Amino acid sequence: WEGADSGAGLAWSVDPKERRAHKSSVEDLQWSPSEPTVFMSCSADQSLIVWDVRQPDRGMIQVQAHDSDVNVISWNRNVSYLVASGADNGDFKIWDLRSFRPDKAPTPVANFRWHSAPITSVEWHPTDESVLAVSGDDHQLTLWDMSVEEESGAAEENENGPPVPPQLLFVHQGQTHIKELHFHPQAPGVVMSTALDGFNIFKPATNI
Repeated sequence: WEGADSGAGLAWSVDPKERRAHKSSVEDLQWSPSEPTVFMSCSADQSLIVWDVRQPDRGMIQVQAHDSDVNVISWNRNVSYLVASGADNGDFKIWDLRSFRPDKAPTPVANFRWHSAPITSVEWHPTDESVLAVSGDDHQLTLWDMSVEEESGAAEENENGPPVPPQLLFVHQGQTHIKELHFHPQAPGVVMSTALDGFNIFKPATNI
């Protein structure tokens, strides 16, 4: 696309070529935080595709990311090679884009199955490169610290559910069918979440 001043305001010329590499509905898009022409898409065909607008006829790399529909993605603004993706089966994964190759399926840096329903939103913290927020259709919003190594502590026993991973910082409940979440860009740690029964604005009881 191109923008040009026509005298009556900015006029846009849109590239008419369609991008049809996915085999099912496209669920989310994210621009790269460091490359102005690069973006990523996720789809109900269970894949992620990295695109460059200068190469409109096909994606640069496509990877099979999940075993179910990929609903949402978030590109880390502070570590530009990290992407989080959330799927319909309740799991979310962290990907290192440096491992994406057209001839080999990548292995995620981390893979969590805490949520018991489809993941509806994921977002990296705007200033803390290791903190990720995740919401699901199981009425939970969770905060995670990816800097906690797996070896640094075993998962804690939980009488009411699965073992608690050491990376899990905080669980927010009390909303029904949480649909979207966002960190406040100026107020550290403040989160807003939307749901079927309204929205919440809260600051987790943890140091983020």
